[in-house]
Amino acid sequence: MAHVPAAERRSQLIDAAIDLMKREGMAAGSTRAVAAELGVAQMTVHYVFGSKAEFTRAVFEELGRRVVDQVRPVAEHPVEGGFAEALAHTVRVLWRASVEDDGANTLWSELETHALRDPVLRRTHAEHTMNMRGITAELLTTLAERSGAALALPAPTVARFFLAAFEGLLSQHLAAPDEEAERRCLEQISAATVALALGSLPLPEHV
Repeated sequence: MAHVPAAERRSQLIDAAIDLMKREGMAAGSTRAVAAELGVAQMTVHYVFGSKAEFTRAVFEELGRRVVDQVRPVAEHPVEGGFAEALAHTVRVLWRASVEDDGANTLWSELETHALRDPVLRRTHAEHTMNMRGITAELLTTLAERSGAALALPAPTVARFFLAAFEGLLSQHLAAPDEEAERRCLEQISAATVALALGSLPLPEHV
């Protein structure tokens, strides 16, 4: 393969790794296999990334960036209407975007589990989690402002609640998809999030 700038080669290797591991699982993503996938020497991977750990971190970061890129357009252009209606519509849009690529979702789940035992990946995952929570909090704040609703709890608290439910349903989708059940669950997640956000869901005093 012809010589290309390091930044471009880095992107190519990450994309090749993701494509390979989406098909065959995280365990298949050795530097040798990824190099073969792209048609370059194995030493190219080590030259660009320095180590297998750094390569794995780069793949993890890229998958996280893609997740954020799915969410951000929705957050930046939320629909009009009442708070409950707008949130329910937004949740449906997010769900459709989230389930478009189950291979990527499965790989993300594998990497998340691996991150629990890897200090570097754990920090990377924590940064991604904070980023997602921040974007979701911004979305909730924008929806509330546009609909004239007042949030009874801090937006980050409501965002944490919503993401816990939404991501849990996504995990169940990967294990045993059920379109009708998922539709009903999304309706309940939206309703519960609205109730929490507007203060109509009873809470312990310490929350």
